[in-house]
Amino acid sequence: MPDMGADQTTSGTRAPPAVGGLIESILKLARSQFKEFVRSRRFAFVIGAVLFVGAIETIVIGYYRPASVISNPVTFYSGGWGGPIAELALFAAVIFGGDAIAGEFQNKTGYFLMSLPLRRSAIYAGKYLAALVASLTVISLYLLVLVLNGIFYFGTRAFPWQLGASFGISLVYLLAVLSAAFFFSSLFKTATYAVLVVAVLFIIGFPIIQAWVTDLARVEPWFIISYASPVLGDIFLSPYPPHTQTMVVHGSITSVTLTVTTYTPTVVEGLAIMLGYFILTTAAGLLLFGREEFT
Repeated sequence: MPDMGADQTTSGTRAPPAVGGLIESILKLARSQFKEFVRSRRFAFVIGAVLFVGAIETIVIGYYRPASVISNPVTFYSGGWGGPIAELALFAAVIFGGDAIAGEFQNKTGYFLMSLPLRRSAIYAGKYLAALVASLTVISLYLLVLVLNGIFYFGTRAFPWQLGASFGISLVYLLAVLSAAFFFSSLFKTATYAVLVVAVLFIIGFPIIQAWVTDLARVEPWFIISYASPVLGDIFLSPYPPHTQTMVVHGSITSVTLTVTTYTPTVVEGLAIMLGYFILTTAAGLLLFGREEFT
């Protein structure tokens, strides 16, 4: 790859690289950022946490051998993968993407990064790609632990199609939450604020808003990403839960009768919500990053 510092116009100002060079620059920046992740304590902490959780699950299931869990592979992966994967994807996105941009302001390193002859979109894309690969590494490691357990208990039956489908959907969900993390990281100039806002919003904020919209407004919360995440686990259920369910609740003390409607997103709807968040937050994050001043 040519020296990026030599990419200049005749007037002496640096010009952005051509398309081929742009892609190479993104990949080069992503490799550099990923190496920083691998050498960091946070990466070792996340990998250690995943291995610890996987070891605990392996020991507990191996010791107690609950029939409801090891009776068939679909049930096994429904609890082991479909349940925690949304939280694991969010955890990885917050760890690797929460301070990806804000850290450049806080540590005063963004000024030197901006001196490179690269478009800001290329820098944003390179850092995003590195965070995505790091998050995928964590998720894949957890999946590997589960699959090894599944092979032990089920042999050749350890690969139900639901697991592959849920893994594919989890990648889309990871893209969405990581893009949201980058957006808030571009919004704040302090890494701690960016990480806390993303974590609190996804863990507490979105579920509360979803409950208000569903219970008070009685409207399907199709515009909230937390509404889409149950698809990762629901795909293991047969039959798939109905889109809407209406229940009549009678008060035990008073004579008040309430009609409660619950909503379950379809797979297509869940994917559409995730992709919508990915596109919107990526565009907003790029816009914010492009307008920020580094000093």
